[in-house]
Amino acid sequence: MSIDSPADLAGLKRAGAVVAATLRELRRHVRPGITTRELDLVAADVFARHGARSGPILTYDFPGTICISVNDEAVHGIPGPRRLRDGDVVKLDVTAELDGYYADACVSVPVGKPRPATARMVAAAQVALRRGIDAARAGAPRNAIGAAVEAEVQRRGFTVLHELTGHGIGTSLHEAPTIFNYRDPTDTEPLTEGLVITIEPMIAAGDTEVRPSGDGWTQLTERGSRSAHMEHTLVVRRDAPPLVLTA
Repeated sequence: MSIDSPADLAGLKRAGAVVAATLRELRRHVRPGITTRELDLVAADVFARHGARSGPILTYDFPGTICISVNDEAVHGIPGPRRLRDGDVVKLDVTAELDGYYADACVSVPVGKPRPATARMVAAAQVALRRGIDAARAGAPRNAIGAAVEAEVQRRGFTVLHELTGHGIGTSLHEAPTIFNYRDPTDTEPLTEGLVITIEPMIAAGDTEVRPSGDGWTQLTERGSRSAHMEHTLVVRRDAPPLVLTA
C-alpha cells in the first residue's frame, strides 16, 4: 500500500509494534530443547495480549501462528514437535494483523553456541538488510534494493536465494510490488514516497534455489545448506531514511 493518511501510518505503527514485541519475546525463549510448537505458543500469547491476529492464518490458513524454519528450512516452516539443538539456526518469521493493518518481520537466531559459519551467515543477512534499507529512497529504482542486498551477501561469501523475495504490505499480507534480493535489470520502476514494503534477505551458504519439503508449506535449500532470513517492514521516504515499522 501507499500511505494516504495519518490514520494509515498510525495503524501500521501499531501492527509493527506488535511484531517487534513478539520477536523480542521469542528471542528470550530460544534455547536448546524447546520445541518450535512451544515457540509458536509464545507468539500466540503475545498476539492475544495485543488483540492481534496471525497474518499467515488469516491469509493462507497456515497451520501455526508464525513460520518457524530451522537450518536448511529456508521459509514457511510449520511449528511442531521439533526440538531445537545446540548449534541450530532458527528463523522466526512473524506477521501480525491489527485493526486491518499488517506488519511482517523476521530474525535468524543461533541456538546455544553457534557454529562460526552460522554466525557469519546471520551477520551477513543482518548487514544486507541494512544495506537494502539504506537503498530504499523515493525516486531510486526498485532494483537498487536488490543490488545493495546481493552485493553485501556476495562480499561476505554467501548467496541469495533467488526465488524468495520481499513484497508490498499494508492492508493485506502480500501486495505489489515484488522486492527482489538481487539486481533484476528490468526492475527499474522508481520507488514512491509512502510505499510500504518488506525487505527480507534470504541467503544460504552456497545454494541459490529452494525446493518444497513435501509438507505443502516449508521450502528447503536445494542442496541442504543452512540459510538465514532477516526482514523488516518499512515506509519509503524521499528526503529521509525509510521509516522502519518493525524495529
